[in-house]
Amino acid sequence: MDRRDFIKVSGAAAAGLALSGCVPKGGSIKAGKGDGVIPPLDFKDRISRDVEGFKPLNIKEITIDIGATKPFDVMHISDTHITLSDDRDDERKAWLAARRERYMGFGEHYLEEAIRHANDHGMYMMHTGDMYDFVSEANLDMTARYMLMADWFVCAGNHEYSKYVGEAKEDEAYKASSRESVQSAFPNDLTFASRVINGVNFVAVDDVYYNFTEDQRLRMEKEMEKGLPVVMLCHVPVYTPEFCKSELEAMNGNCAYLTGVPLEITETYDPGKTYPEGQEWRYRKVQQRADKPTLDFLAWLKGQTLLKAILAGHMHRFFEERFSPTAIQYTVGATYNGDVHVVHFR
Repeated sequence: MDRRDFIKVSGAAAAGLALSGCVPKGGSIKAGKGDGVIPPLDFKDRISRDVEGFKPLNIKEITIDIGATKPFDVMHISDTHITLSDDRDDERKAWLAARRERYMGFGEHYLEEAIRHANDHGMYMMHTGDMYDFVSEANLDMTARYMLMADWFVCAGNHEYSKYVGEAKEDEAYKASSRESVQSAFPNDLTFASRVINGVNFVAVDDVYYNFTEDQRLRMEKEMEKGLPVVMLCHVPVYTPEFCKSELEAMNGNCAYLTGVPLEITETYDPGKTYPEGQEWRYRKVQQRADKPTLDFLAWLKGQTLLKAILAGHMHRFFEERFSPTAIQYTVGATYNGDVHVVHFR
């Protein structure tokens, strides 16, 4: 039984997971010790989070004329960064939770507001990564609960597999050590998944370490063979010129945080940075360097006329730019700031 099934059947979280949510002035109701019981799964029965001082959702509306067989709407969010820890985790993770909450502690409030808005308006929910900030039992349990509150389709973010946030080289081997427990909290495969809604094929692809694989390319080719308009979901936005220029300016040339940036640009990352021997993985030009399968994938994708849009996150801010002759990339701001997309597919 996976984590979502356990929570759905039992109605109680392992080790007494209590409700968690954010309140003003840096406080938080944390998952704690004891015999906490998860409230009913009906979202409307949840304890209200309407706390004085919260701003309303910052909704950016988008209309995509995609040829859907029936019009429908999607709530697109990303980078919620839930920051929970309880007595199943070590002291280091408890310290991390307290520290990170200072910056991203409103994620649950705005996530619940987004779910409420989507359910009230009959929308699908799509999340493009970083539902939580680091791997913990409490974060996974709470994620599994949220996944039962709406009709979700998701892709992974880099924080989905991060144990202590930046403490180690994160690659496929690092990811594998937590893959099973992470996957159990989510409704669809986090490496590659597709879902057709009203004649539109949504395809979620894992690019959390700034690369696509040859296998993902082959699987995407099969999706294109279905002959349906495609919307790709990925956590890290793919390279577009103006977005890259904007990020480089904001980061003083340190990096652009995009997948598939031309190698002549990534080689200019990290101006003045020096790390000791054995820590070369910390250089952004190493972490974000695109390999050949990634560059080949994106070159091929640009020529796919069935690709109509890309939904992404990671950057914690809104940005739109054309990726190909037929597709615009829509990057959404962070949920913990209250930023959401409402996408009208027509």
